[in-house]
Amino acid sequence: MSDEARSGGSGTGVTGTGKTGELHVVLGASGGTGGALVKELAARGRRVRAVARHRIDDRPHGVEALTADLSVPDQLAHAVDGAAVVYHAVQPDYTKWLREFPALTRGIMEATAAAGARLVFADNLYMYAPEDTPLREDSAIGSPAAKGRLRAAMAEELLSAHRDGRARVVIARSSDYYGPGGTGSFVGERFFGALLSGRKVQWMADLDQPHTLSYLPDMARAMAVLGERPDGDGRVWHLPAAEPLTGRRAIELAARAAGVEPRPAVITPGQLKLVGLFNPFLRQMPELLYQWQRPFLSDASAFEAAFGPFEVTPHEEALRATIGWYRDREEGGRLAA
Repeated sequence: MSDEARSGGSGTGVTGTGKTGELHVVLGASGGTGGALVKELAARGRRVRAVARHRIDDRPHGVEALTADLSVPDQLAHAVDGAAVVYHAVQPDYTKWLREFPALTRGIMEATAAAGARLVFADNLYMYAPEDTPLREDSAIGSPAAKGRLRAAMAEELLSAHRDGRARVVIARSSDYYGPGGTGSFVGERFFGALLSGRKVQWMADLDQPHTLSYLPDMARAMAVLGERPDGDGRVWHLPAAEPLTGRRAIELAARAAGVEPRPAVITPGQLKLVGLFNPFLRQMPELLYQWQRPFLSDASAFEAAFGPFEVTPHEEALRATIGWYRDREEGGRLAA
């Protein structure tokens, strides 16, 4: 990828919906993925509408902000009105996925189609059957977890609508993410908060199993490519990420970037169940432990074969930026108080 594309420029090979004047709508713009997407699209010179349930104050100059409840059809239709590309990066509270996520995604797909726009769906890797080899777009679907089966069903519904001509859809899949604004991930608030306060940093199940970790700005750049390239529609793409890390290595690198001593620790299945009695987020995790008890690796070679080389951010650089963001946020909170 060119230096321009690496730094957030328009890159090469942009066609169709890559035109600067066309409207790109980001749903879920206050979350980690959505917030990174808004910044990336704005840096590329796109006309951007950032949509979230609550007011967005921190956004790039020129970005339109819209507050909307996307479960309300009229508000959803207004949010995507005039769009050329809609990025679906919104999700219900983690504890409400099974009840709310399918209807929300179906509504977004139908509203996007009615607006005449393309849909870029931010997905994860939960749906795949346990594997020790890198996961590819054609890997076996067969998660033992209810959330994985849910993700598989939503993706199939979207792709079926594309095949039937009812929608134009592309699916972007990434692994567990970290980065500025990415507080809700497992490698988010709990991880960096513990690190920066000198506490033990807990990792799931096994400190020595390799795990792909996605960096939010890299995810946003790759999703922007899919938004610009309609020739990628109708299928799943794994997004590029830096090399997998074991939990031990991730904590060591993060501690080095923060200038603190690494203090790795493991959350065992028994501890997870106990902590889950008091923490609704961690209560959801036991069914997903298999992803941390064995290698959990993502292969994005298909993306690069289709769209060209993609320079990912080295973990060391990404961790420095992430830690800087957490420290700036903490300092801002103290000043506000």
